[in-house]
Amino acid sequence: MLAALSLLFANSSCNISLSQVVILRTTQGFLAMSGTEMVMVDEIPFSPQITIATKPLSLLGHGITDIEIHFLQIKFTAIGVYLDPEIVGHLQQWKGKPGKELAEDDEFFEALIAAPVEKLIRVVIIKEIKGSQYGVQLESVVRDRLAEADKYEEEEEEALEKIVEFFQSKYFKKNSIIKFYFPSTSPTAEIVFATEGKEESKIKVENPNVVDMIKKWYLGGTRGVSPTTISSLANTISAEMAK
Repeated sequence: MLAALSLLFANSSCNISLSQVVILRTTQGFLAMSGTEMVMVDEIPFSPQITIATKPLSLLGHGITDIEIHFLQIKFTAIGVYLDPEIVGHLQQWKGKPGKELAEDDEFFEALIAAPVEKLIRVVIIKEIKGSQYGVQLESVVRDRLAEADKYEEEEEEALEKIVEFFQSKYFKKNSIIKFYFPSTSPTAEIVFATEGKEESKIKVENPNVVDMIKKWYLGGTRGVSPTTISSLANTISAEMAK
């Protein structure tokens, strides 16, 4: 499975539709969504808005991670990217450019990552795996990117070890949720794991270099883990800037 996971960076596809949901069963119980239009990502519902701190964050991008083996598509996760709508004001340099062009512009995504606004990445498990497999995959990607940027030191190694340890004992059942929350006021991250039948667990990541590379894993333009999510972000933000 770990070998298969390492391939998921290469290809990604997504079927997206909209659905009216009145009552949504989640891993946290029942959530009333009367009259709310949910965004369905591979049959997994994502709310169009989430409030973490004081203001609602909007779902500006969504997609999946997957691989294709012998014409068989294997889907691993569904992803929703929630951003403070004010991020559009930090990206005016790219106003007027079509989404297809933005999706291939890594400088655009560097600016998006650096923008001082709240960000939340919500990852929902489609295919069950061990948490240790996910943790090792995250560690490998982040470590390699840090080494490439000559930023991998003892502090970064320790921070990554804590993340791997956090995921080590967990099992990612279908519909389990991983959330990466990035506040606007500090270069930190909070990773939250929730699965049915167990209490929510979380860890705070305080190493800014590790935090930055986690952002780039999911939001890193042409090097992002999910091309469909990157394309969705680019198209949505392009449309928002055109208003």
